[in-house]
Amino acid sequence: MEDLVELKYLLGIEFARSQQGILMHQRKYTLELISELGLGDAKPAVTPIEANTKLTTKDYDEHTSVHNTTVGELLLDPSKYQTPLGKLLYLTVTRPDIAFSVQTLSQFM
Repeated sequence: MEDLVELKYLLGIEFARSQQGILMHQRKYTLELISELGLGDAKPAVTPIEANTKLTTKDYDEHTSVHNTTVGELLLDPSKYQTPLGKLLYLTVTRPDIAFSVQTLSQFM
């Protein structure tokens, strides 16, 4: 097997070689995801929600300002939430800190 070119970008993961080793990151993928979700103006936070926080329906509604849903109402289009969550899960390939946040978020869905 012969290496013809230096690997720079593969499956959304960027690779940068240096004297210290190989650095993997998903900066471009992350910026595209932020843009796609319309979160460019969002304020950064350490974690989206504190770990192990138990929310009641009323607390969740007050926290997210959602007052027009009823308890037990089914989502009309689950892919609206599944697609971004899947993309966030893929982003966790190189970011364990995001993996923890996505795991916490998926418990509320």
